[in-house]
Amino acid sequence: MSSYLKELEKYRDIDEDEILRTLSPEELEQLDCELQEMDPEVGALAQGTRGRPQAFGKGVWPWVTETYRAWSPKRAREKVSGDVLGGPGGAPGQSGGLTCSPKLIPKNMLLPAGLRQRDQTKKSPTGPLDREALLQYLEQQALEVKERDDLVPFTGEKKGKPYIQPKREIPAEEQITLEPELEEALAHATDAEMCDIAAILGMYTLMSNKQYYDALCSGEICNTEGISSVVQPDKYKPVPDEPPNPTNIEEILKSVRSNDKELEEVNLNNIQDIPIPVLTELCEAMKTNTHVRSFSLVATRSGDPIANAVADMLRENRSLQSLNIESNFISSTGLMAVLKAVRENATLTELRVDNQRQWPGDAVEMEMATVLEQCPSIVRFGYHFTQQGPRARAAQAMTRNNELRRQQKKR
Repeated sequence: MSSYLKELEKYRDIDEDEILRTLSPEELEQLDCELQEMDPEVGALAQGTRGRPQAFGKGVWPWVTETYRAWSPKRAREKVSGDVLGGPGGAPGQSGGLTCSPKLIPKNMLLPAGLRQRDQTKKSPTGPLDREALLQYLEQQALEVKERDDLVPFTGEKKGKPYIQPKREIPAEEQITLEPELEEALAHATDAEMCDIAAILGMYTLMSNKQYYDALCSGEICNTEGISSVVQPDKYKPVPDEPPNPTNIEEILKSVRSNDKELEEVNLNNIQDIPIPVLTELCEAMKTNTHVRSFSLVATRSGDPIANAVADMLRENRSLQSLNIESNFISSTGLMAVLKAVRENATLTELRVDNQRQWPGDAVEMEMATVLEQCPSIVRFGYHFTQQGPRARAAQAMTRNNELRRQQKKR
């Protein structure tokens, strides 16, 4: 048996009644507070015996003792036997063996800490809680509290001598003697003129970049603020928004269906309220059209259904030369369908698919490079590659395609 357990054995035969008789009312109140913190049930039982030590009989005090032991270190709890709880006068229905009884564990452990604490106020309530009145009272109390006096009062006295920068004497070899006319001109020059002179002489560290380049590029004195002026931002002229696209979709659809000779470009850029069935019908009409050379659907909120319709159109159309579907909501599946259809089209020379809602992925970029290598007719391709491998392959393929086109024109 260890020394620690031997020390605990001497508390088995202690006379609890004698200890309670010697406690003062203050000590009994402190004992009640500790019992409330350990176990609310034990505290509630002992609350009615405050000031009456003899009320702690042999059936109650062993329960208090076991409560203290239950909150003692683990080794003490394992050593102490449960014969006290099961002794004469004990609580009914309790058996021996103190093995972390549920009765000794608080049942309100899930409550916030503020609700688990015992009410320690001794004054009776004066009324309901008024939060605004309480805050005003606390502010008033804080204003009425006298501030603590400084140990060393502040008098405003300045100690020591102020620092005076010594004058630097210019050596004789660094002194420059100018002509009297230049000396007089520099003596009476304004700050704006000195700023321009410093810029002309290349003293760009004395001014901002705007002042420096304005003085060099302008034939007049434009830096009226001087060298020591505060740098201010340029006032840019507001640029008005572009006017809306005036294209009439119904008329364009009729012209494409009738294969109008005068219609060579279909531009639906920035028209975001075009229904999907209308765009699908337009792509269907483009399959048999032989005069449209450019087809642009930039920023029309088109998705994969439109991309699939464009892919079907590319497989049958033999007159389209430029296709632009940038800034849309086309995913990798839709782009892959368009790229596969480009392989079957021999007239397309320009393809732009950049700035989609999401990055298409490595597989799509590899497919783009493969399409450019297998389609020598494409000489302009609009896409910003994120991987080095497809970017290098695409650049090499575009260089080869443009060289082939140049050789064909020379023939």
